[in-house]
Amino acid sequence: MRADAIVIGGGLVGSAIAYGLALEGVRAVLLDEGDVAYRASRGNFGLVWVQSKGDGAPHYQQWSRLSADEWPKLAGDLEARTEIDVGHERPGGVHLCLSDEELAERGALMERMKAQAGNYGYDYRLLSPAELRDMLPGLGEAVVGGSYTAYDGHANPLYLLHALHKGFLAQGGIYRPSARVETVTAAPNHFRINAGGEEYEAPKAVLAAGLGNAELAPRFGLSAPVKPLKGQILVTERAGRLLPMPTTTVRQTVEGTIMMGDSHEDVGFDTGQDPAILKAIARRNVLAFPWLKDLQVIRAWAALRVMSPDGLPIYDQSETCPGAFTANCHSGVTLAAAHARALAPMIAKGELDPMLAKLTAKRLDVPAAT
Repeated sequence: MRADAIVIGGGLVGSAIAYGLALEGVRAVLLDEGDVAYRASRGNFGLVWVQSKGDGAPHYQQWSRLSADEWPKLAGDLEARTEIDVGHERPGGVHLCLSDEELAERGALMERMKAQAGNYGYDYRLLSPAELRDMLPGLGEAVVGGSYTAYDGHANPLYLLHALHKGFLAQGGIYRPSARVETVTAAPNHFRINAGGEEYEAPKAVLAAGLGNAELAPRFGLSAPVKPLKGQILVTERAGRLLPMPTTTVRQTVEGTIMMGDSHEDVGFDTGQDPAILKAIARRNVLAFPWLKDLQVIRAWAALRVMSPDGLPIYDQSETCPGAFTANCHSGVTLAAAHARALAPMIAKGELDPMLAKLTAKRLDVPAAT
């Protein structure tokens, strides 16, 4: 099968790029390995988060801000085209601190990021417990303060994934499930890929296969030194509207469930649940919101983030095989709008914008394969 572009990876990153390419009039094939993959999309906490992204890397902060600003347009466009409400809200967000030491560290972080933003600007507020209680009813006495920005919000990752797939198909995209890449022939502006027993040819290829990019990238003259970082999540029964905005570790979905999370575990490809970690997650969030103890936990899961050595995204185009691009990040929800509305048009034109120059793998001193 011949197409204009082949996108490898049917999770949030690949689907957002494929959807954006379809809107640009690019006839794309989306190859999805399926749920046998380490699909971060199904384990995502769902934050569209800006306030803590990009310490020491203002270019990443700006990329995250761009995406958050584009999110209302992406959500509205997807709903208009697919009739799927992806549950996006942007009421701002809060990071809660449970000790004076945490609050001092948070204040220093926010002030650094404001200084690093320069003329681009970065507005935040460091809030007292009394101010936070006005914003978040039922806040516990253990909270000593926190930070707030208006940039933050949240969405439903599974509805988003569904809408991106449906929107992609509605725009003439070609979706292939259970299509694990088997062989690759890569040459400048000519790629032949065998996947799921079928052969695909195109002048462009986009690697968005999450942790699979580490193995795929060298076959296209690219580098993707990504590794897994596990996170675990607890989900409660549905409740009436209790949280008017998301926090770093707890949020209420539009359906009413409460999600609690934010573990960071360097344990390789282990996706098992750890009761000790889940207990620590529950304890911290009950200290922040004591009323959580009255809700029944109905689900828990673990999933793997896609992390680069410095935690920042990696975007590249191959020098040895022009037409091949790679996209790697751990913020598939936050950056979905940037991927669909900014990155995809760059790929359609055949060149990444200079704004992404500091997010290539070259910054990591990892040589591209030849």
